[in-house]
Amino acid sequence: MTTSFLELDVRPILRSGGEPFGEIMAAITKLQPGQGLKLFATFKPTPLFSVLGSKGFSHEARELDGGDWEVLFSPTGVSGSEQPAPAAAEDALSWPEPAQHLDNRELDPPEPMVRILAATEELKKGEVLSALLCREPIFLLPELAKRGHAWRGGFDPDGTTYRILVRIGAGSKAAA
Repeated sequence: MTTSFLELDVRPILRSGGEPFGEIMAAITKLQPGQGLKLFATFKPTPLFSVLGSKGFSHEARELDGGDWEVLFSPTGVSGSEQPAPAAAEDALSWPEPAQHLDNRELDPPEPMVRILAATEELKKGEVLSALLCREPIFLLPELAKRGHAWRGGFDPDGTTYRILVRIGAGSKAAA
């Protein structure tokens, strides 16, 4: 049986500095049984592969002319287990002062995530990284958990800056 695909082009959202995760997840919920998602993006959305994999989708990605990407998310018929509930990390107030600070607010996706993940590779176990972002790092959080780092984060009261602390090698993720 041939899979039919719902098309979703998030390139305009990404080019305007927006975060398309909500649109992507809304499209996934609209799919009919056996239907897949054909996604167009300005970069290879690698973190999305594990997110949608946990929801029962395999992926096939190919680069298009001009550096854009087309990804086919096909239903596998087997839904992976849901992400475990965030485990309680030790209180962020007891964490050491950040060893490194990054201001990623002026960067377009996926550069903030790339910079944060690169910085985590340079820090020692137990050290803390602090970063400022202009949006919630939805794709970054599962990557931090996979690498064994704990995190705390949230928006400032005015809702314009997302602040995240990452403790290297501290185990589980935790939302503030």
